[in-house]
Amino acid sequence: MYLLGYDIGSSSVKAALVQVETGQTVGVVQYPATEMPIVAVQPGWAEQDPRQWWEYVCLATRQLLAQTGADATAIQGIGIAYQMHGLVALDTSGNPVRPSIIWCDSRAVEIGNQAFESIGASQCLLHLLNSPGNFTASKLKWVKDHEPALFARITQIMLPGDYIAFCLTGEALTTPSGLSEGMMWDFQTNHVADFLLEHYGFSHHLLPPVQPSCSFQGTVTAEAAAATGLASGIPVTYRAGDQPNNALSLQVLDPGEIAATGGTSGVVYGVVDRPVYDVRSRVNSFAHVNHTAADPRIGVLLCINGAGIQYSWVRQQMGAAGLRYADMEKIAAQIPIGSEGLRILPFGNGSERMLENRHPGATIRNLHFNRHEQAHFYRAALEGIAFSFVHGVGIIQEMGLQTQLIRVGNDNLFQSAIFSETIASLLDCRIEMVETTGAVGAAKAAGLAVGIFSSLRQALSDARIIHTYLPNQADLRYADAYSAWSTDLDALNHF
Repeated sequence: MYLLGYDIGSSSVKAALVQVETGQTVGVVQYPATEMPIVAVQPGWAEQDPRQWWEYVCLATRQLLAQTGADATAIQGIGIAYQMHGLVALDTSGNPVRPSIIWCDSRAVEIGNQAFESIGASQCLLHLLNSPGNFTASKLKWVKDHEPALFARITQIMLPGDYIAFCLTGEALTTPSGLSEGMMWDFQTNHVADFLLEHYGFSHHLLPPVQPSCSFQGTVTAEAAAATGLASGIPVTYRAGDQPNNALSLQVLDPGEIAATGGTSGVVYGVVDRPVYDVRSRVNSFAHVNHTAADPRIGVLLCINGAGIQYSWVRQQMGAAGLRYADMEKIAAQIPIGSEGLRILPFGNGSERMLENRHPGATIRNLHFNRHEQAHFYRAALEGIAFSFVHGVGIIQEMGLQTQLIRVGNDNLFQSAIFSETIASLLDCRIEMVETTGAVGAAKAAGLAVGIFSSLRQALSDARIIHTYLPNQADLRYADAYSAWSTDLDALNHF
């Protein structure tokens, strides 16, 4: 028997197959092999075609089944993780009326800010745990204001994972966790946030029915089976945004546990057992995958838009064709801590929540033409992202979360020793790298609702620690370099 998991990212779609009897990952496929394009018609915009996500799900699934030789009829459940905050708007036929406005799109910042002021900070923070901000509901309001003809055709909105589940099952559903990431869940009433929908002039009929993250959510249709190579009738039993799902994959389920990831964006995600919020909305609080009104589990999320995408940009613009990240690590390791004064602030991928939704763009500081070379850029790029993590974790610590231990996956920036040791040393924490991926975690979580596992903790219990990064506070160069970078950030914030 098997469990199948998907991770619908903005860079690629990943599919993973896990054997139930052994808990072992049978195969993982990423499609496309190169990074998925993000369309930016204007500065600060970011869109993708949801139909392309579905196309890649179909291709990845067929490739995974061919690669593993697995019998599709032996798959017991499907789990879906997905890029958070995206807006998928469908017409009466279930077709997207426009490209998805995805997580790193900044166009709705002012709409959210105005709603926060009009509704009131107390109402928003107590009920939503956040400002409406640049999240899904505000993106829909932008469509309503700027594309009224398209808005008139919308009969249902979904998050990216809801859309993929809809393509698989024909069932339009969403979750409390998903609605909370879109600012459409009221934590005081444990219900859809009607007051925000009314403020924006939306009908509640635009939202699908709500189901728990771990629950029966429809079965694969004959049409979807023909497109993917799956067997019809397989149940979809789990869905969650990529960061709650990443935390679940790393067994971060209960208060005090913290996960981090360094993909296109950088994220630190800690769990608490009560509704909490940052009055400046620099970090955000969402319903975790195991949240209930009776037993709250709130994920406090720090998101840094300019993370892996910055390092990818550096590779594409400054590296030779075919240069691997492992090669960049070796080159960067030749340069001392602090990159001999070269500093990069990586905020070039849309508005940054931890900078109170400013969009300053990436900045290179203290560049000397007769001193700095390609290798310095590689190291400064890694250090700049790591310093951004450290700055953001300081905000989380203000909210009472402890950071002695952070768990990370083995498929992102944390594979870099330069990056990981910089964070561990500045935060004086241990970083444990766990052998898992978001798609694998989604697959295992799918086993709960079909009765294979009795709890999410059991489903993820066989995850293996493959490496540990320890702090090195004795080397003062970390603190000196971070201090100089922080001075640059202060100057940028006051510009």
